[in-house]
Amino acid sequence: MQKLHFPQPNLRIELRDGVLSVWDVVRKRWVKLTPEEWVRQHLLHFMIDHLGCPMSLMAVEKTVLYNGMRKRSDLVVFGNALHPALLAECKSPEVSLNQAVFEQAAMYNAKLKVPYLLITNGLVTHCCVIDFNTGSYQYLTDVPDFAQMKAIVE
Repeated sequence: MQKLHFPQPNLRIELRDGVLSVWDVVRKRWVKLTPEEWVRQHLLHFMIDHLGCPMSLMAVEKTVLYNGMRKRSDLVVFGNALHPALLAECKSPEVSLNQAVFEQAAMYNAKLKVPYLLITNGLVTHCCVIDFNTGSYQYLTDVPDFAQMKAIVE
């Protein structure tokens, strides 16, 4: 798999029933190791190991109903009071982060109203904070740590 711009996590990878799989520490199960999953696992470990996000306050592939359709956001981080604080959308490294990717994450966020929105392909990461009162957003130079995430929702 391709080297990404996240610190290299200690991933458990095995060939299971002929399928290359990775242990997801949040979902607590083996999942097929696709290029998108490679990015998601790097992001998960970065958020846990470097940003202080508790695994117990993370949801991977959370189902969101949007216009009657079931959609799944890649990652949602909640504050201590279980208010969603950050929504992340992961793409494989081959996918460029264009307006369509941002709009996909924003569509999921229309329902959840999460203040921090992150998109990444593992090579490039964009994170913004949304002001729902003004309808504006501001791109950030760094991904907020857990203390910053929970402070904005609690």
